[in-house]
Amino acid sequence: MGSYFFDSSALAKLYQSETGSDRVEAIFREPQRRIIISRLTAVEMHSVFAGRIRMGTLSTIDAEALRNHFLNDVATGVLVVVAIADRHYGKAERLLRDYGSAHRLRTLDALQLAVALDVNSRDSLDALVAADNVVCQVGAAEGLAITNPENPS
Repeated sequence: MGSYFFDSSALAKLYQSETGSDRVEAIFREPQRRIIISRLTAVEMHSVFAGRIRMGTLSTIDAEALRNHFLNDVATGVLVVVAIADRHYGKAERLLRDYGSAHRLRTLDALQLAVALDVNSRDSLDALVAADNVVCQVGAAEGLAITNPENPS
């Protein structure tokens, strides 16, 4: 059984076809796989859909359908949502101190990584799945296995 932590840059590829969607879909087709997201990703997905409406790549009606699909995936356990705890903020602060200037790590990405590192310490993830190069670089530096669906295998 595979266990994967997705950030929103990769999860968005499940709901709208783009570069890397095929690799994301392959992970979701794995038998008995476990897909974990942070509560922050649950919020960010709404921002992803809204941004695509603003860019004109998604209609309001289609965005609502995708939003409902996403919410159904959360409600039915296709996506396991992990709450953000106080300990994650301290870890995110450390990540920003260690990587913020050299890797241009941003606040919310540091928080995502903090949750992923915490989940990995308890459940041993098969991979952090992200399409953000900085998240991938810092995650790898912190010892996480990385899958960037936009990069060839």
